[in-house]
Amino acid sequence: MSTNPNGSGTPGLDLSDVAHRVGQPIGGGQLWEPCGASDIRRWAMAMDYPNPLHWDEEFARASRFGGLVAPQSMAVALDYGHGAAPACVGRIPGSHLIFGGEEWWFYGTPVRPGDTLFQERRFHDYKVAETKFAGPTMFSRGDTVHTNQHGALVARERSTAIRYLYEEARRRGMYEDRLGPVKSWTRAELDEIAKIRHDWLMSNRAGASPRFDEVEVGDRLPRRVIGPHSIASFTTEYRAFLFNIWGTFHWVAPDGVDDPWVHQDPGWGEDFAFDEEGARIDPRKRDGLYVGPSRGHIDAERAGEVGMARAYGYGATMGAWCTDYLAYWAGTDGMVRHSKADFRGPAFEGDVTYLDAEVSGKDTDTAWGMPLVRVDLRLTNQEGSVLVTCTAEVELPL
Repeated sequence: MSTNPNGSGTPGLDLSDVAHRVGQPIGGGQLWEPCGASDIRRWAMAMDYPNPLHWDEEFARASRFGGLVAPQSMAVALDYGHGAAPACVGRIPGSHLIFGGEEWWFYGTPVRPGDTLFQERRFHDYKVAETKFAGPTMFSRGDTVHTNQHGALVARERSTAIRYLYEEARRRGMYEDRLGPVKSWTRAELDEIAKIRHDWLMSNRAGASPRFDEVEVGDRLPRRVIGPHSIASFTTEYRAFLFNIWGTFHWVAPDGVDDPWVHQDPGWGEDFAFDEEGARIDPRKRDGLYVGPSRGHIDAERAGEVGMARAYGYGATMGAWCTDYLAYWAGTDGMVRHSKADFRGPAFEGDVTYLDAEVSGKDTDTAWGMPLVRVDLRLTNQEGSVLVTCTAEVELPL
């Protein structure tokens, strides 16, 4: 992905505040308090993730961890801006943002109750492409390094943000044309969904890890289903990101950077920006759902204003689903080392999301210094439309 050479020359998409920031460290939000056990449990519940390591104290104490640990996906919940902050840099008037994807590297340091994560952020690059959704569209990438209070490296993340002119997306109405009414599920359909969901919940509650030598290329992982998605489920997910809670963070900036892009306006449309001053009095003005850029996620009318047609889920949540799904299969003695997920479409209200994966390779000589299993994962809705494609490398015991 390369930078756009013409700066502000893209018709309608003013990038004059973007090009000079490429490669620069940026600031962002830093949580005040350490991660608590209830924060971990809230996150696991919101992600519909049943692993007892993350909520059952007795089970966790009997494990090799000796106590409760967070899911690997928790790193994004302990970050500001759903992990997209370093990819959303520069003011683009009249713009909105959706997630384009996430790439993660995990280094084996678990997050436990009492830990604090610190982030170093950098705006990596961007390009502009013509899309059916919104015409000229910027795809920008940013990097985050997550370390704990001891300086131990927990994870690295590269996020992709898609920034576009919301009025153009609304005019084109791509999703209005594609989507019918919110699906009404029959009792038989809901029963089948419930069965698939329950079977996956029970597929590895004991945390057993498949052995590297026993796994074969072509092995399929148990199918998972999430949904039907609803305003309630979207709201539950949103509330589990700690920075969305009133007063949980403060602004920080890297040393020695003249313009570190902290607490600035990306150019959101009317009523999609936070009211920072008003939020010192009124919690709704820093909530994001009542006022702010996330309000379209739970409000069909507001979703239509930014070209999304109806309420829709979060990219960072879909990324967490991928990590949790793979980690559940890997078990207590395994872990996800690397994953790269491309977000191709949102999870809309009323839909369900299926997760299907297959072992696509086994590598004994890797840059990680250990054998890894390669897994290809796809998220689709009930009509077979692809929402996410993901490739991951998973460590399993020998």
